[in-house]
Amino acid sequence: MLTNAPNLRTSRLTLRGPRKDDLAPFTAWVTTSVRMSTVGGNRTENDAWRGFIAGIGHWQWHGFGFFTITDTATGAVLGRCGLLRHAVWPETELAYHLFDGAEGKGIAYEAAVAVRQWAGESLDLGPLASFINADNTRSRALAKRLGASAGKETTIEGEPALVYRHLAHNNPLAQAQYAEVTA
Repeated sequence: MLTNAPNLRTSRLTLRGPRKDDLAPFTAWVTTSVRMSTVGGNRTENDAWRGFIAGIGHWQWHGFGFFTITDTATGAVLGRCGLLRHAVWPETELAYHLFDGAEGKGIAYEAAVAVRQWAGESLDLGPLASFINADNTRSRALAKRLGASAGKETTIEGEPALVYRHLAHNNPLAQAQYAEVTA
């Protein structure tokens, strides 16, 4: 085990800490996915390695980070969802990204609901924020589906981002969403 991440479960998914064999799908996403355009564009294999290792360090430093999203039935790695708090960021972010082929199935929604619940119950964090590029229409739609409200624009590491404020984990709508994805 590379981190102290717990396992979170929904009706279809298992969210777990990163493992060494998760580097390959993460690298493929970072180096080839067109979806990287909304998070700065494709990067090199070395950049992927650094990002992956930084994610492990994030868990060690903060006690939270990205979970690897897997299909419980098949074990297939589908993406990542978790909490980020980089040194220059104004607050903790609920972040998510799916690997190619996993989009459009409600996976990011399900994972984000589980992470939001864990963050509130186990870490006493919330309401969380998501910092989303204005051109990332899919991520903005997901934030709205989660009940997040769009707020001010900010700059994160030199890039403009819209701040979406998520529901607290104990908000009645958040509780209903959690019941829905864990039924």
